[in-house]
Amino acid sequence: MHEHTPPAADEAPTKGGKLPQAGKAAGTGAGEGREKSGRGATRVPVGKVRAASVAGVAAGVLILAGGGALVAGGSLMAAPESSRTVPAAEAAVPAGASLGVCPGPARLLEGTDAGTDAQFRPESATAATRVSAAVLSAGGVLPGSRLARLDGTAGVDISKDPGPAPTAAAPQELLAGVAADRAVDQVSVLTANAVANQNASAAGAMKYTARDGDLQGSAAATCGQPSNDQWLAGAGTTVGRTSVLALTNASSTPATVSLELFGAGGQVQAPGSRGLLVAPGTTRSVVLAGLAPNEASLTVHVRSAGGPVAASIQQSVLRGLTPGGVDFITPGTAPSVRQVMTGVDIQDPAGTAALTAQPGYKDAGPALELTVPGASDAVVEIKLYGRDGQHALPSGGVITAKAGSTTEVSLAGVPAGQYTVAASSDVSFVAAARMGRGLQPGQPLDVAWAPSAVRLGSQHVVPVPKGGLRQLVFGALDARATITYAPITADGKVRAGATADIAGGTTASITIPEQADGADVVGYVVSASGDAAYGAVLVGQDGRNDISTLAFLAAAAGQETVPVTLGY
Repeated sequence: MHEHTPPAADEAPTKGGKLPQAGKAAGTGAGEGREKSGRGATRVPVGKVRAASVAGVAAGVLILAGGGALVAGGSLMAAPESSRTVPAAEAAVPAGASLGVCPGPARLLEGTDAGTDAQFRPESATAATRVSAAVLSAGGVLPGSRLARLDGTAGVDISKDPGPAPTAAAPQELLAGVAADRAVDQVSVLTANAVANQNASAAGAMKYTARDGDLQGSAAATCGQPSNDQWLAGAGTTVGRTSVLALTNASSTPATVSLELFGAGGQVQAPGSRGLLVAPGTTRSVVLAGLAPNEASLTVHVRSAGGPVAASIQQSVLRGLTPGGVDFITPGTAPSVRQVMTGVDIQDPAGTAALTAQPGYKDAGPALELTVPGASDAVVEIKLYGRDGQHALPSGGVITAKAGSTTEVSLAGVPAGQYTVAASSDVSFVAAARMGRGLQPGQPLDVAWAPSAVRLGSQHVVPVPKGGLRQLVFGALDARATITYAPITADGKVRAGATADIAGGTTASITIPEQADGADVVGYVVSASGDAAYGAVLVGQDGRNDISTLAFLAAAAGQETVPVTLGY
């Protein structure tokens, strides 16, 4: 900021203050504002006007006489102090409560009218939905945290509101508050309060399982953080595919939601996709086939005005009378020139080729879905990193994704294993990867979508559903990365961590044990250093064709600041 005039004699001097940067645990300060006194008109007695005029003439003569000296010496004079550039002060943004909205159980659709609002009937008799959550301490104390229904009922306190924070000299052991494997029958909300003006590190995950019925299989989802802008890729509305978008408003402010839909033929102009009102404390379900029918690859851009919403898509497949899988599609990262999906599990390529050749099974194989929301086509380079390094895509690995539409890239022919899929372009795009489990047509199969992931940083809270086969999957792209992962157990302890050194261009998986030091493992604290690394949790069931994946949430931000420009 440049100031052009020095302060007047009756003005207070200006002071500038800069607040602590993000992540510092110091108390908040405040930049001092600028004060300016007003000037009023002074009345001069009439008798003194003539004397003032004479004095003015004399002053004019002096000014004319010294004008030359002033001009000659002007270039030698120092610039006034007020012309210096003053950096903008930064104001601290108060930390608020952290929210995680967990989708409710998967349910079958009842007959619906021509509109877009869904009606449901109960799921199968063996279906079960459970939520696990973990909250980390900050400064040696646990934040007040709670897991409850959306309407606030049937809640359980994970940890009470803390008392005074310990002194800096006191030991600050990392502790955890845990809600392990709790049965739920509707949308639930994880709430964690801020501590010492720091956002809480908290995360939750839900897991749905069923051994019979049309929705048999496994589906898992991370309890999503509400947002005003999010992207969900992987929906389908062709025959036998049901996609139901759930919009949950956990705030106290009404939300008005607008949807942008992108299909293989371009953006879908759907009446009824704008101005969807979601009242506070409610969930609105939208049957996507009512807005964009017969779309094999559909990406949904959810934008809300007013309150933020949590969005997820319940996706299920029925191939004739055979269940084809159930999944919850969760938001991935925003459009970017590089997108990464990890924990992509690919089955035997020969068996997959035989299965997808059967009528109605084309979408049972692995694939990558790309969506380009802009007006320019994207030339996308795709790389797959497995346990032993990079694997070539049979199609060559470079494709053109059309502007304003979705493009499906088959991953058929890739050797069996777990992979990290990296896609890059000079045009921003959205991506997600599909995987399946089961190779016998006529038998129940399952499907899962891996959304684009966030780059790993420091102290991610990773909840792990109880039961089944569970794996931590990590991928490093260009150079070596070091991953530290410490188990969180049901007794609220963060156990000693282990370290995985992952070579660049590879993917590593770690089997999650049932217990650590005699207590059930309900989550992990994960940190990464070195080159870019990504992670996911892969969940299955022993002896069944069940598969689901959980994306890592971004690590909790430290104290945030915003620049404040002072001026006239």
